[in-house]
Amino acid sequence: MKKRLHYFALATIAALLLSLNLYAQQTVRGTLRSPSGEALAGATVTVKGTNRSVATDVNGQFTIDAPTGSTLVISSVGFQNREVTVTGADINETLQQSEGTLSEVVVIGYQTVRKRDLTGATSVVNTENTQRLASRSLPEQLQGMAAGVAVRTGGAPGQEAVVNIRGLSTVFGNGNPLYVIDGMFSDPNTTVNPNDIESIQVLKDASAAAIYGSRAGNGVIIITTKKGKEGPLKIGATARYSIANVPQTYDMMNASEFVATAKTAYQNTGFPVPAGIANYTGGVNTNWADEILRTGHLQDYNLNLSGGSKNANIFISGSYLKDEGTLLGHSFERAAFRINSEASRGRFKISQNLMLSNSNRHAPVQGNFEVGNPWVDVFSSLPIIPVRNNSYINFSNPGGYGIGTDDIPTFSRNLVAINDLWKVKSNFFKALGNVYLDFKIFNSLSYRFNAAGETSLDHTNVLRKPGIYSWRANLAPSSVEEGRGQFLNTMLEHTLNFNKRFNDHSISAVIGLSDQAINDEYSSGSRTNLALFGSDYFTTINSATGANGSTGTLGKTYINSYFGRVNYNLKDKYLASFTFRSDKSSLFSPNFRRGYFPSGAVSWRISNENFFNKGVISDLKVRASYGILGLAGLGRYQYTGFLNQGTRAIFGANQAEVTGGTQARLVPGDLKWERKATANVGVDAAFLNNTITATLDLFRSKTDDVLIEQPLPGYLGNLGGNPVVNIGTIENKGIELELGYRPRMSGDFTWNVAANFSVIRNEILALGNLGIDPTTGKPRNYLQSGNTRSQVGGSIGEYYVLRTDGIFQTQKEIDDHKAQADYAKPGDIRYLNLVDGGSKDDINDQDREFAGSPWPKFTTGLQGNLSYKDFTLNIQLYGAFGQKLYNDVIRGLDAMEYSNYRKGLSYWTPTNTNTSTPRLGVSYAVNGVADRGIQSNVRGNSDRWIEDGSYLRLRNLELGYTLPKSFLGSLHLSDSRIFVSGQNLFTITKYQGLDPDII
Repeated sequence: MKKRLHYFALATIAALLLSLNLYAQQTVRGTLRSPSGEALAGATVTVKGTNRSVATDVNGQFTIDAPTGSTLVISSVGFQNREVTVTGADINETLQQSEGTLSEVVVIGYQTVRKRDLTGATSVVNTENTQRLASRSLPEQLQGMAAGVAVRTGGAPGQEAVVNIRGLSTVFGNGNPLYVIDGMFSDPNTTVNPNDIESIQVLKDASAAAIYGSRAGNGVIIITTKKGKEGPLKIGATARYSIANVPQTYDMMNASEFVATAKTAYQNTGFPVPAGIANYTGGVNTNWADEILRTGHLQDYNLNLSGGSKNANIFISGSYLKDEGTLLGHSFERAAFRINSEASRGRFKISQNLMLSNSNRHAPVQGNFEVGNPWVDVFSSLPIIPVRNNSYINFSNPGGYGIGTDDIPTFSRNLVAINDLWKVKSNFFKALGNVYLDFKIFNSLSYRFNAAGETSLDHTNVLRKPGIYSWRANLAPSSVEEGRGQFLNTMLEHTLNFNKRFNDHSISAVIGLSDQAINDEYSSGSRTNLALFGSDYFTTINSATGANGSTGTLGKTYINSYFGRVNYNLKDKYLASFTFRSDKSSLFSPNFRRGYFPSGAVSWRISNENFFNKGVISDLKVRASYGILGLAGLGRYQYTGFLNQGTRAIFGANQAEVTGGTQARLVPGDLKWERKATANVGVDAAFLNNTITATLDLFRSKTDDVLIEQPLPGYLGNLGGNPVVNIGTIENKGIELELGYRPRMSGDFTWNVAANFSVIRNEILALGNLGIDPTTGKPRNYLQSGNTRSQVGGSIGEYYVLRTDGIFQTQKEIDDHKAQADYAKPGDIRYLNLVDGGSKDDINDQDREFAGSPWPKFTTGLQGNLSYKDFTLNIQLYGAFGQKLYNDVIRGLDAMEYSNYRKGLSYWTPTNTNTSTPRLGVSYAVNGVADRGIQSNVRGNSDRWIEDGSYLRLRNLELGYTLPKSFLGSLHLSDSRIFVSGQNLFTITKYQGLDPDII
């Protein structure tokens, strides 16, 4: 298989992004005119599926080389696009006037409408821009592409991006939108090839999204994959090879610098310097970043065939992606195949979409406390410890990995050892597809049956070889674990679509029924003590000889729905849309499983009124909508309580033993949908004969019955976790603006630009009865999670920490402050004593206050495309502003623990007082003695580690060149384009971390 993929990769690289057409080339001439007979100068004529285009001259004439049977796409600002098949004859076309981009067809869920007729808030994403990015999945491509859509990426191979539309509306479940792929509810994760996507629509308000009801509260993203087009069979191929580096790293001390600084730290604290540091004589100077970080490589190859006739078409694609990450041992690869086809005969049409993918992810074990955070360990590891050395070999460390000793103490983990000793291999096979059967009952009425399904087979192997990778770690036995899971999602839908025009009236409507069933199961087995053959370990469970274990889960969810929408258009001036959906889900309590989600919207195209004088403004429409959406972030069986059986109690004078049960989890009897009411007011406008387009939206949403965990003491029966109840209320409001500019150009130079801007605010209005706050004795109105707090009147997840107030310079300042007088020394951090309890040591949780939110206050994206003759240039920018970020890596590096030190820090000393860095010391206790002042300086619950996370980033810069026909003719290629691009080339930010765009 690997050899075949290797040959495929070589072939596609040699093809240089070609689209192959074996038909004869010829010179095509033509003339373009407006309906009044005037010559159209500056119109664009493009060979479809290629980057070759020309512009008409002042007489509306053009000449272009194109193969017989190919299609020419003719476009001009203010006129409808036209497609013409090349037959050999001259082309003379009259273009009809249009509303430009406002006449695009938009998928809104079970229907399509012209963009100009939208009554709800919908963004259309330009897939030409998204597919310029070297990415693993669609969600990470969406960053900066649409107003109100916030995307945070992780960057690790196989890692999913997080997408939020118009802010968070829930605290219990995730905030991901609903994805609809070719009519099937599914997640376009890294197992789906984003190069197969034809169009993307983002439904943001209730009018647009209510047709999806209970799952639309976080927004809806509709994805349509590519289809075959009428015309001869065409072969297309793309090849991309990318390299990646960590954009910046922390500048850590080398061995001699570390030793000098560590000696001072121990001496300042009054502790003896460990022998390994005191007696260091050189010889070891490990740069752990060089050992762990590497240049990443991403290879992405795609091959497709498409074509068709008037009654049938087909699209077939195959792809291979391999991503070797910048962190040692991390990689991801995916092979995918897709076949989409359509065929019609008489009143019948059948369509099918099928995707198969197989993905593999390799990584050292992650996500538990024992292995920690590699992005901390790679910098905190001591440079005087080697990666390996024979002096470290013992029974617990047979590999001789450098892990520190009592003479060189460190709690940093040896990441090379983790990568060698503890590996995780995951395989994911996914099949996703559906079949449509359309029957036209009358010209205005049609029926569709949609049978859709998705399944995935997942296999994970975890191998743990014997050995330790950190100082004073306990030796764990070698082990192997095998996990297998299956996910099955099936859906059946019946819909009736009606479209009719009556003089000045136009009505389109849809009604439908939907049944969906989701089943998943997972089982795993494990065993310790791997068997050895020579120096090789057996990796199957049966070959191990120690203790074994197993676990398994099984879950089912059913959703039954009925829905409908009516769109009404009067004289192309007054438009209205009314939508309704009802969902019944097995996730909720039996008497509260059905939810109802209506919406309505109206719009008025003022520019079509007789009194409107079209001048600078060529199109103007105002619209308003209101509706109810649902959120279903609840896990399975949350409405079911559990009993622990076998509990024994003694009753009566005879002290008889009775076997009974105890309540393990309390549950409410009325778990129901979270209901999100959304109001939206918008304006769509076009200027200067539609060369400039603008969309402005103002929205407010209020989510009631938000699911929240109700804190209860264990003796009341919540051993299985706090019960989830509908008691919260959350509000989101904001402004979105999308702008586009496509000037009318003539000659060889063309360009266009699009930008979007979003301002979103989140506020918690209510959290219900959460009991009494133990620190204040007052009713609790917040949810606490580490250093963040979600409190009534604030936003979700704001930082809630101690406030620093500079550094104590003298003993008198400490005495006057009082709260830290028992332990502070000059050079220590001073904290604000907001609540004075009257004692000297009075800095505690009551002194915390809010210190900003991790959510941006303002986001913007910009995409620009320029073309000159055969050269193209694409620029994409993204910015997020106003957010705060907790820099946990710097907190770990500057915690004055047994770790390396960052260069360039100016520690406080009696002769160096003009600094923000406290005095140097050791924060760990030695022989039971600790410097409490140093420990206070590095406490994690302070604003010392919170930074401004605002940034502006050049997401993509691509320069392309279309090879000349004279060069390609002998190769029988119709078009070939080469390009070079760079992503994240620069980031303007004050954030000191590796990347402000973090999950």
